[in-house]
Amino acid sequence: MSRRDSTGGSLFDAAGTAAGAGRPLAERMRPRSLDEYTGQMHLLAPGKPLRAALDAGHLHSMVLWGPPGTGKTTLARLVARHCDAQFLTLSAVLAGVKEIRAAIDQARDYRAMTGKGTLLFVDEAHRFNKAQQDAFLPFVEDGTVCFIGATTENPSFELNNALLSRVRTYILKRLEPEALSQLIERALRDEERGLGRRAIELPDALRERLVHAADGDARRALNLLELAADLASTREGRLVIDEAVIAEVATQGPNRFDKGGDVFYDQISALHKSVRGSDPDAALYWLCRMLDGGCDPLYVARRVLRMASEDIGNADPRGVPLALNAWDTLERLGSPEGELTLAQAVVYLACAPKSNAVYMAYKAARRVAHESGSLDVPLHLRNAPTRLMKEAGFGASYRYAHDEVDAFAAGEVYLPEELVGQRFYHPVERGLELRIGEKLAHFRTLNEQARVRRDTASEEPHS
Repeated sequence: MSRRDSTGGSLFDAAGTAAGAGRPLAERMRPRSLDEYTGQMHLLAPGKPLRAALDAGHLHSMVLWGPPGTGKTTLARLVARHCDAQFLTLSAVLAGVKEIRAAIDQARDYRAMTGKGTLLFVDEAHRFNKAQQDAFLPFVEDGTVCFIGATTENPSFELNNALLSRVRTYILKRLEPEALSQLIERALRDEERGLGRRAIELPDALRERLVHAADGDARRALNLLELAADLASTREGRLVIDEAVIAEVATQGPNRFDKGGDVFYDQISALHKSVRGSDPDAALYWLCRMLDGGCDPLYVARRVLRMASEDIGNADPRGVPLALNAWDTLERLGSPEGELTLAQAVVYLACAPKSNAVYMAYKAARRVAHESGSLDVPLHLRNAPTRLMKEAGFGASYRYAHDEVDAFAAGEVYLPEELVGQRFYHPVERGLELRIGEKLAHFRTLNEQARVRRDTASEEPHS
């Protein structure tokens, strides 16, 4: 399933040739050198790590990780061209181990005939399973191929450690508006591959709208430009892209979201951290970004309920029922009406006093419970429903808290003997937990006083 493209092959032919006829603008405008490449200056500017390695002729295996339309495939082709290597490509959607082996055979034959190396580009590399990824390892290791994988998903989660240890990972960013504007301008002026021969007018304000609609995606920007050019009206012998055309082609679709992908988890993470950071404006923004991108509001409601417990907790116990009520209201009203209750809950939680004391206490208690083994329940805490159990001392000397002053049995012990004195819950000095902390401190004082009295009594001589 591999496709061969030597560095002088047709993939880089000009659009005006027969090979270029009928190809989309985005394909025709692919840069022919690293100097023509738009964006990713953090990798390709002079002196930056990737550019420096390539200029020195150090072709190495890598993973290109970034959103769609950021130039991953184009960059891989330019790397092959820059390093004078054969370019082979596989699609992880269609290829299997058989196709991988065929590509390896091609690479060996090419080296035997020319003495040159091969760059094997794998698009959507995250779709390969572990066995398929492992199939690359010996050939990456011995230099048969230089592996470049492209992925929109986090390689840490989608690629196995054995492969990751043999490659360098480069993060490609969505293109900035300035870079997209330059790309559009280049396409409008280029008479060989672009739209320069058609003499198209595109006012600056309308170009900005195209850039906005592209949302950081170079391919989308050129596709929208080509569609707009096809719909442009003729005025005085020139093609003019006007307001009506832009309104037709540049209707902004859903924001970049990708349910279940990295962007999905990045945005819910941003929402959670905005609530935790007490920023209601940022929290509302990320909530709206997710809903605008098509996220299931009930998923957000479930996560908001988690935030109420994890980050507000007992500092404001009203947070959990409010979040739960928002979830319930959303289910009753549906969207979009019910989404307002989500916004209400998010704003309340962002403004509420914060405490993760219960969350941390729970994790600490879970850890101790797991690590300390099966410690016995103290005898005085055990139930004694039978005479045998009573004779064995079960429940003996247990003090019923409600019979004590202030319903507190000072000096009573409730942990296993091995854990006496262990503390998990440390209330913060905010919200209701400030008062909770004061009450617990008072109880600890009473416990200490009871312990001193008990120790003093045990030391006194008996008559």
